[in-house]
Amino acid sequence: MEVFYLYLFCLFTLFMSLALYFIFYKRNSSSLIGTLPPGKTGWPFIGESFEFLSTGWKGHPEKFIFDRMSKYSSSVFKTHLLGEKAAVFCGPTCNKFLFSNENKLVQAWWPDSVNKVFPSSTQTSSKEEAIKMRKMLPNFFKPEALQRYVGIMDHITQRHFASSWENKSQIEVFPLAKRYTFWLACRLFVSVENPNHVAKFADPFNVLASGLISIPIDLPGTPFNRAIKASNLIRKELLLIIKQRKVDLALGKASPTQDILSHMLLTSDENGKFMNELDIADKILGLLIGGHDTASSACTFIVKYLAELPEIYEGVYKEQMEIAKSKAAGELLRWDDIQKMKYSWNVACEVLRLASPLQGAFREAINDFMFNGFYIPKGWKLYWSANSTHKNPEYFPEPQKFDPSRFEGSGPSPYTFVPFGGGPRMCPGKEYARLEILVFMHHLVKRFKWEKVIPNEKIVVDPMPIPAKGLPVRLYPHQV
Repeated sequence: MEVFYLYLFCLFTLFMSLALYFIFYKRNSSSLIGTLPPGKTGWPFIGESFEFLSTGWKGHPEKFIFDRMSKYSSSVFKTHLLGEKAAVFCGPTCNKFLFSNENKLVQAWWPDSVNKVFPSSTQTSSKEEAIKMRKMLPNFFKPEALQRYVGIMDHITQRHFASSWENKSQIEVFPLAKRYTFWLACRLFVSVENPNHVAKFADPFNVLASGLISIPIDLPGTPFNRAIKASNLIRKELLLIIKQRKVDLALGKASPTQDILSHMLLTSDENGKFMNELDIADKILGLLIGGHDTASSACTFIVKYLAELPEIYEGVYKEQMEIAKSKAAGELLRWDDIQKMKYSWNVACEVLRLASPLQGAFREAINDFMFNGFYIPKGWKLYWSANSTHKNPEYFPEPQKFDPSRFEGSGPSPYTFVPFGGGPRMCPGKEYARLEILVFMHHLVKRFKWEKVIPNEKIVVDPMPIPAKGLPVRLYPHQV
């Protein structure tokens, strides 16, 4: 009988323990954890990746964002992108939160497609690679350092227009814009200036860029597969350049400070270790992509909008001709000239708002955290969207209207205009991009007026906005 009562007592104790566990622990943990953001995760593995990418292919990347903002939440919703559970952050408050919590609650993250295209970056975490890269970059991108490159940019730009635009009645803008920005990046990053040498791996770069952010299916014919093949081809060419630079540095034929490549070869880490050639090739590869791809999209859309808006063209033309008339024959642009291009830069900023080359970027939660009452688990991927503010009437009234005056005075509200990101991970090449875009605009309007061949040409986003047919235009040179 005693054994029976002991058994009942044990059962009662176990029952009460379980009851107390569910009453108190579960209640407390649920209040601690909170609720996941609203939304859906779509199909297994694929998630909502196809919808995310296809809205861009159809020319309306903001549709994926705004549809879900309307249906689920205006600030944050959950989804499943590129093989990962993800939360999409929308609006200036979200932008400020992510940008100000870099390496505290979130860190840089790239999809598997990026890590597989840049295989050496998988030896360490994405966070470590990003920190290493930003330490490695010299003061090359700071305004005071860029001042000495204005003349070089002007010289290359003149050569570009002379060889690819002048004496032609019709051209295709996007391929030429890519050629221009790639030529500049090759000259300023690795001191490759010969047009034939630049052209040798320009086409593979285009293939690489189009497959970099894609579903990582490595099958023949997929964008991802083509990107891997293109990256291998470019890497071989860069390794040849790196090996030759080592020889030239040893013989005194190259300067230790002439470009980023020399800096990488001669700079060691805190342990005295130098980067190997493959790591340098990958870093240069990433810089060449970032240094020309986004700017070429911006230059292309500047041509598009100036063709569509004669009054905007006239404002840019007037400003640039005042600068041109102040120069002696053959005199190159200087830093002071760039600072006078205020209206032109406002126009460029409005182009960056309406056709932002950077649609957004990924982060990864490095800790559990709460945001706007929603629980974000450690390991989730976070995507911030430029379009959630750029094309939102709450922050930019009549968002589809082209209005450079938005950028006069103090400009847009903080964290609403984010074409270069923000916080510690703001694009380090922002001033470099500003410089190459303004030099391009100067020589463009000084030489030509133009009109679009295809009035309603479709725009696709893959992963940056580009005209589907490359933006063909008819050129009308100014009479001298």
